[in-house]
Amino acid sequence: MSKFFVIGDVTVDQTYFVNALPESGGEASATRAIMEPGGAGGTIATVLARLGNRVVLAARVGKGPFAELALSRVREAGVDTGLIQVDSEVQTSSVTLLITPDAQRTMISAGGASRRLNAAELVASDVTDCDALIMSAYSLIGGWQREYALRALELAKRARLTTFIDMGSGAVNALKDRLINLVRDVDYLLMNQRELVTLTGESSISDAVVGLAARGIKRVIVKVGELGSIVITPELTELIEAWPVKSVDSTGAGDYYTAAFAHGIMQGYDLHYAARMGNVAGALNATFIGAQTCVFDAATLQVHVQQMMNAQHA
Repeated sequence: MSKFFVIGDVTVDQTYFVNALPESGGEASATRAIMEPGGAGGTIATVLARLGNRVVLAARVGKGPFAELALSRVREAGVDTGLIQVDSEVQTSSVTLLITPDAQRTMISAGGASRRLNAAELVASDVTDCDALIMSAYSLIGGWQREYALRALELAKRARLTTFIDMGSGAVNALKDRLINLVRDVDYLLMNQRELVTLTGESSISDAVVGLAARGIKRVIVKVGELGSIVITPELTELIEAWPVKSVDSTGAGDYYTAAFAHGIMQGYDLHYAARMGNVAGALNATFIGAQTCVFDAATLQVHVQQMMNAQHA
């Protein structure tokens, strides 16, 4: 298996299931409420470790019970938490999610300690001893975390690590066109359709991809929800069909996709098969409530991928 260096937020997700979103100044009653660990960095790292990889996670938390909860599944999965920084002044990052019956999410995020990830504590060998780097684009928004992320990315490029960046709506909205310049040399850029359109300003996927290619971004993976994902390279553009499931909560599904896709690439599978692994991992996650609740190992993932392929060719 491979060794991954992961940079991203570690959060506490406070999730409320509501029949409808309240109007401004109004109130809504939740039919159910849960508090679970989340965050793109923590979720990607957890899934990679469950798949049998060695994983080092770079993140920052506050003190107290929120920090313990945010890191609980990361630790259970066996992720190396030696680079987790503890902030004595700022609380652990948190996200409040409102989930409506159609499984759509409305989110309120508090960056908290995540944005204060201190680059002064980054040692070059922490990165260069790994095989791949995965970064959440939220790490590039600002604060100390941005400096840490950019330095780690440069170290990874110099050491010829395979690099993956997972976009996010918040990062795309915050950085917009500036984000393209930061990620143009990354090996694999992953995003959903809304993020692609926002990032490029184009109204169609084909025009957006042409625009990214013109700016030096060659390998793009676009997650298109129930349709699956689109693999885009200079040689091909192909839709990889989804594995249909009854979704109950999409929180973390994109992070599961990214982790499984990166695992597949580093295992030597081609883009199509790695995308299928991502589709299945994201679908499995969506059948559970909570960002990191769904647990499976590499062998189980392979079985489900084969089942999907058999069903599609039947």
